Amino acid sequence: MTRFVSLLICCFFSQAFAQSPFQKVLFLGNSITQHGPKPDIDWSGHWGMAASAKVKDYVHVFTASLAQKQGSTPEILVKNIADFERAHQGYDFAAKLKEAIHFQADLIVLSIGENVRAPKSAEEKAKFQEAVTKLLTTLKGNRQPVILVRSCFWADAAKDEALRGASAAVNGISVNISTLGKNEKNFARSERPFKHAGVANHPGDAGMAAIAEALVHALPK
Repeated sequence: MTRFVSLLICCFFSQAFAQSPFQKVLFLGNSITQHGPKPDIDWSGHWGMAASAKVKDYVHVFTASLAQKQGSTPEILVKNIADFERAHQGYDFAAKLKEAIHFQADLIVLSIGENVRAPKSAEEKAKFQEAVTKLLTTLKGNRQPVILVRSCFWADAAKDEALRGASAAVNGISVNISTLGKNEKNFARSERPFKHAGVANHPGDAGMAAIAEALVHALPK
């Protein structure tokens, strides 16, 4: 009888934990996550490049799906940290991530890698992994948020391995989207014409939806 009651209690708390809604979600990424207007490349949006509308980028598709899944809409903070990708060695986390750290997110979605120079050696890969680990450790602090770390949309074996290693170091969840960039329908250029090839090479609405779906699927059940 005692064992039966204990099982019931465990089941209750497991269900309660699983059903606890995420109240704050932090999205850290690059232009795929958020990019302001840039007339010289014919981009006028202020959301994930190159979705056709704000509600179509992966951040907002994911947030809408999460809200429907948990029955409440979380507060979100979206930050472009392309500067970290391009110069992660010696990055001033405390100063440049102050807002993100104070946000105290209970779900962190890290979507980086595309702007990182492809590692030319095991040492360069290790340094990138170490920097990403420090980034996530800084954001995590002494809390236990759920952390999703996705691979690159434009797949790169070395960078993706480093991202997986950093995710594992903080008990995060790795999300593999490496196959998405192999499907032409996921690129914005397949949906509408662009004057700038760089913008066209970003995920379009279909690609953004696929990224969001992969992230939602990876959430703890």
